[in-house]
Amino acid sequence: MARSSTSSNKKKVLIVGAGAAGMSCADGLSNHPDRFDVTIIDAQAYCGGQAFSIPIDKKHGANWMNQGVQGGSYIYQHTFHHFRKCGYEEEPVELQVSFGKGDKFWTNLFPTNLVSQHASDIKKFNRFLKIVRWTELFWALIPIKVSCKMAGLSDEFVDYMLFPSLALFLGTGNATPDLPTIMMERLYTSPTYGMWYPCDPKSLSSNLPPMVVFPESSEFYRTWQGKLEERGVTVRLNTELAAVTSRDPVVRVMLRPRRQQEDLHNPDGADQDLPATEEVYDEIVICTLADTAKRVLGKDASRREKWVLGNTKWSDDITVTHTDIDYIKKYYTIEYDESQAVENINGRDDSQRVRKGEKEFQPMYLIKQVPKNPRLLEMCFDCTNFQYQLDKNLPLEDHVFQTIFLNKRDEQTWTRDEIRKDKIIREDWWHQLCHSWTHYAFVVPFVWLLNRNKKHTTFAGSWTLVNAHEVAVISGTAAAYKLGADYPEDLYKNDFARKAFKSYLFLTHGLTLAKNRIRKSSIQI
Repeated sequence: MARSSTSSNKKKVLIVGAGAAGMSCADGLSNHPDRFDVTIIDAQAYCGGQAFSIPIDKKHGANWMNQGVQGGSYIYQHTFHHFRKCGYEEEPVELQVSFGKGDKFWTNLFPTNLVSQHASDIKKFNRFLKIVRWTELFWALIPIKVSCKMAGLSDEFVDYMLFPSLALFLGTGNATPDLPTIMMERLYTSPTYGMWYPCDPKSLSSNLPPMVVFPESSEFYRTWQGKLEERGVTVRLNTELAAVTSRDPVVRVMLRPRRQQEDLHNPDGADQDLPATEEVYDEIVICTLADTAKRVLGKDASRREKWVLGNTKWSDDITVTHTDIDYIKKYYTIEYDESQAVENINGRDDSQRVRKGEKEFQPMYLIKQVPKNPRLLEMCFDCTNFQYQLDKNLPLEDHVFQTIFLNKRDEQTWTRDEIRKDKIIREDWWHQLCHSWTHYAFVVPFVWLLNRNKKHTTFAGSWTLVNAHEVAVISGTAAAYKLGADYPEDLYKNDFARKAFKSYLFLTHGLTLAKNRIRKSSIQI
């Protein structure tokens, strides 16, 4: 039997997806229990989406580690807001990276032969960044692979130094060559967003970017779920949106129960034998991936929705969590390599950096290129070095690594089969957004048109801009604001958080932040 819509005095809202976007939206609406009756559903048996924790042997220093989302930038102010509301804190870390092996190895901790060999490219790149900075609008949609040729940069510099440095922070993997040039420029020239700021005129990247490591994701999201339920939000896990049948004058949906798996991760497309039931709501907030949103809207999707949602591009990647140190040593540089270190870099004495590298080289992010096509990457985390709860003093043989094989279409180039099966802790597939220039030409500029409709529908999720946990949180907060929720006072008083939210709100909803819609809060950031 269909659940009917409530009276017009209390708007009944269905939020689809209990990841960062959906939880943030529910959080905002739950502060107005007199105006909203909120239900949040997820096909999985847990809240958090791609942010969750997995169990590991305590010999590694803890019995858990984060998977999917391990950390982020110090600018993640909306994420930190929710951490602190729930009694959690992020942990700071200075990021060390290791790209390539042998004569193709370089790091941000000390200069190497590869850096020295590309002195002229680094000088050209610095000049080029200044030009792009002065003429940003022109470069907004020009792919990096095109602009680098225009700048006269060598293929080896681009493939082995530049692309890996961008893929790392932007999480763009093999789609990096197709990124808009302006994103590359911001990463090196922006004091706020630029993880590689300032660009080193001698060695490209010599700073240790200030990053943060997240607390235990599963525990945090369970706590957040409990707080939402205390404020009257109905959280229904193991519940899948099978279809949206109509959205005018009310939203009618078909919801199907899911059979809970032991690890809480229910497989896509399963349980089709279970019957779906109709429910009715006043508003729907779709916090799923864009292609999922298009599928569930089905015949009820407008031409505009089909076009924008259909222009997103995706890849299927797999993360292998393991302890196979032989595989890591074969393909990555995880120990100080004296033969590659260079003390005098293009006329500058960098001997102190080399001494630092001898004592402190503990890379956290690693990248290797596919030998036959260096523009295809394999990414890896040394989770022991990166995640705060794991023991940094363990021998390398006991470190936990996460190797990410990118884009199933390139599976023939993977070396996944070389990882010893008895060393594998877990494998996880991901359906990831590709950040090509087309995303910023045909998707992002038109999201506001999706959200300005008469069909009681709002879209949220990191796909609306860039795939990052903070963007997902902001998108959910913006969705709640659009429906009538207020913006938290502590975030409003935070200059960076306020500016980020105002920019996103205007870009994806065509709305401005009103001073009379600020909610008082005891949390200080």
